[in-house]
Amino acid sequence: MDGARVEVFAPDGIGEIPAGTDLAVVAAPFVVEGDVVVVTSKVVSKAEGRVVAGDREQAIVDETVRVVARRGPTSIVETRLGVVMAAAGVDASNVAPGFLVLLPVDPDASARRIREGIAAATGHNVAVIVSDTAGRAWRHGQTDLALGVAGLHPLESFDGAVDSYGNPLAVTAPAVADELAGIAEVVTGKLGGRPLTVVRGLAGRVLPPTEHGPGARVLVREAGTDMFGLGTREAVTAAVAGHDQHLFGAPATVEDLLRALNACGLSARSRPDGVEVAASADARLSLLAFAHGWQVHAEQSGDSATTLVRLS
Repeated sequence: MDGARVEVFAPDGIGEIPAGTDLAVVAAPFVVEGDVVVVTSKVVSKAEGRVVAGDREQAIVDETVRVVARRGPTSIVETRLGVVMAAAGVDASNVAPGFLVLLPVDPDASARRIREGIAAATGHNVAVIVSDTAGRAWRHGQTDLALGVAGLHPLESFDGAVDSYGNPLAVTAPAVADELAGIAEVVTGKLGGRPLTVVRGLAGRVLPPTEHGPGARVLVREAGTDMFGLGTREAVTAAVAGHDQHLFGAPATVEDLLRALNACGLSARSRPDGVEVAASADARLSLLAFAHGWQVHAEQSGDSATTLVRLS
């Protein structure tokens, strides 16, 4: 049979994972050379003793580095892993009442330990992904993504390549680890008690035993490069308060700043040394300049009050 083909299956009968469980031993009977093993973060957390009793809201606060957006009881936050997700990944499902499951401390390290353990137990070289469920901007529903990766390049860059028509692929970079986490969740499910999935047929992507790869951390956008680093309300608050400017990204171009000023009813024109605005002491000007990474400098032009805006 021609063409690419993969097999994805989630073994039954694994059961509850108590603290101290060696997940490599659990996975070993189901793998062969070149497999990709996807393990849910929940069982990794259970095995590593990341189940706690306590108040869920306080646990979310403790696991949060930065609030990205909040709407009523729902909070989207940056976790200490750098991943942005709802409720800092704190989960009260599939665990005894009154207890909470926190994310693994270091999912990349967890993936490496499981990979090395499988190699020691079976002699097979596999890749390991630690997955978790998250929502997505612009779309309803959730899908699984990779929190930890070992033995696999999580991001495949086609930068510099060309398609069959000769067009350059400048920004094409499939998040391979996230794609595999998502397809694994389809067979793992949420209620079937199958926390481990094997993806077979991708041996060409599995790195040599001595190479773990860069880990899932490379999938996390750096602060300031994420166009959605703040919620809409939170971005307004940050601009008014004059803080977290780095989250607005690199300074905007003259054209973008002029477009924003004009959209808000401020007459402006470009100059060699900046942007001249026919207004002064206008709160709109200060907010827009801050959000676009520019600075306001008062200037008198003849009898008219104008303001010069320069790059920060």
